[in-house]
Amino acid sequence: MACLLGGAFLAASPAQADLRLCNMTSSRVGVALGYRDPQGWVTEGWWNLNARGCETLLKGQLSGRFYYIYAIDYDRGGEWSGRSFMCTREREFTIRGTEDCLARGFDRSGFFEVDTGEQKSWTIQLTEANRPGGTQP
Repeated sequence: MACLLGGAFLAASPAQADLRLCNMTSSRVGVALGYRDPQGWVTEGWWNLNARGCETLLKGQLSGRFYYIYAIDYDRGGEWSGRSFMCTREREFTIRGTEDCLARGFDRSGFFEVDTGEQKSWTIQLTEANRPGGTQP
């Protein structure tokens, strides 16, 4: 299985610096994002991306090095997951904290880590072949 394909696309101006995710598959996918902000851990979801579509998950220059992604293939099943467990839920969400997900009424999902190398802009690409720790349809 291939490693996560992530590439830094350096923006021509700071206004274009973002964290983007591109769905390079032939399926619709749902994406959740985990990251650390000044108040602690946050998970957010869901971004729904059509096949071959891209979406900006965070606007502006990235302030952290590590971001975490969990994605579901709506059409063929399977997921892109990892070993960093964070809270999610079925509907749209913003959840503070990663502890006691089930006790707080949330789901507990395994996110995979994206190391941006402290770049100010980054694009993550999901492909059929790069489901780290996830399942293939």
